[in-house]
Amino acid sequence: MNIGGQAVIEGVMMRNREKFAIAVRLPNGKIKVKKEAHTPFSKLIDVPFLRGILSLGYMLADGIRALIWSGNQQVGKEEQLGKKEVFGTILFSSVFALVFFVGLPFFLAYLLQGEGWLFNLLDGLFRVALFIGYLLGISFMKDVKILFQYHGAEHKTIACYEAKQPLTPENVQHYSRFHPRCGTSFLFIVLLLSIILFSFLSGPLWFRLSGRIFLLPVVASLAYELIRFSSKRVGNPFVRIFIAPGLWLQRLTTKEPTLKQMEVGIAALKGVLAKSS
Repeated sequence: MNIGGQAVIEGVMMRNREKFAIAVRLPNGKIKVKKEAHTPFSKLIDVPFLRGILSLGYMLADGIRALIWSGNQQVGKEEQLGKKEVFGTILFSSVFALVFFVGLPFFLAYLLQGEGWLFNLLDGLFRVALFIGYLLGISFMKDVKILFQYHGAEHKTIACYEAKQPLTPENVQHYSRFHPRCGTSFLFIVLLLSIILFSFLSGPLWFRLSGRIFLLPVVASLAYELIRFSSKRVGNPFVRIFIAPGLWLQRLTTKEPTLKQMEVGIAALKGVLAKSS
């Protein structure tokens, strides 16, 4: 049974096809766990190429719910996020991502080379550089560093579970904080595929820019299939070469967790593995 997850505020969210569990370290030092059932999956979730978009949609929905809940556990009732604040944050983040990672590299490349293969190459290289630079920049922030430590705890805990070893902090700490199914690796493959697919766009400036936005679901779907394929064949030397850049990039998005942070990751995983009463 495949287990996925993500880091949240002072904690970890783990998920399988039936449910997800969020574990956080409260300000008083205790661990609190919340379990929730998924929205029923569409039958299309198993259809190749469609399943990528659907899975990403479910992960995004669960991830936002997990982030909101985990953040609200760290503050008083009067400071908790409401629906308006959440909607505003999501809207701002989406616009920022499109402007910074699509619009900015596009116009930088256009200023240097208006069209042709060199324009597409520069556009892609600028996008990759901005992405890596962004991750590098935020990695120095204290709160983000803690988030990345929980990201490492998530990976280590899943690796221990996949190795069929007892889930204890002492066992978990021996496993790698890098994982081939990580969202960081997925995003890096999206960036590389976009260089190839966007090179087929030609025509007026508005068409090439809008095409980069509307083709993102196609790129994401292809990247999902590649991640799914490669994660089952990590022993293949060609696959190992293919996934190496994504694993390297995880050096920025994961940090070595403490034993206490690994306890939280274990609590989240056990919450998913526990049978419903």
